[in-house]
Amino acid sequence: MMGRVLAVDYGAKRTGLAVSDALGITAQPLDTIQTPSLDLTIDGLLQEIAARDVKKVVVGMPYLPDGREGEQVKKVWVFLDAIKGKLPAGVQLYHQDERHTTKEARGLLADAGLRGKRAKAKVDCVAAMVILREFLDNEGRSATAL
Repeated sequence: MMGRVLAVDYGAKRTGLAVSDALGITAQPLDTIQTPSLDLTIDGLLQEIAARDVKKVVVGMPYLPDGREGEQVKKVWVFLDAIKGKLPAGVQLYHQDERHTTKEARGLLADAGLRGKRAKAKVDCVAAMVILREFLDNEGRSATAL
C-alpha cells in the first residue's frame, strides 16, 4: 500500500493542495492555504499531513519553460528547506517539475464551466491535483526524493 500522498503547489499568495486516497489511485483537490507567511503555510500543511495520515509529500517546482530555475523556484527551495526538518517521522518529501500545470488546471476549470473569479479561486488546488496525478501515474518516478 502506497499511503496517502499530498501534492503542494506553493505560491506567494496561495498554496494549492491535493491529496490521494490511501491506495494512491485517485487525486482530489483540497482547499488552498492562504500564504501570509512561510511559518503559517508550513503550519497549515503540517495540519493537513496529520489529519489525513499522509506518507508522501510532493511539491511542484515551477521551472522556466526552458528548464532553468527562476525566482519562483528559489522561493520553493526556501519552502522545501524550511519544511524538511518539520515533517513527521516516516513522511517522505519529493519535488517534481510542474511546468504547464497551471495552464492544464485552467483548461480543466474551463472545461468544467468555471471562469473568472470562480476559476481563479480554484486554480492552485487544481494545479496541485495535476501535480499529484502525474506523481501517481508515474509511481513517483517523475519526482526527486529529498
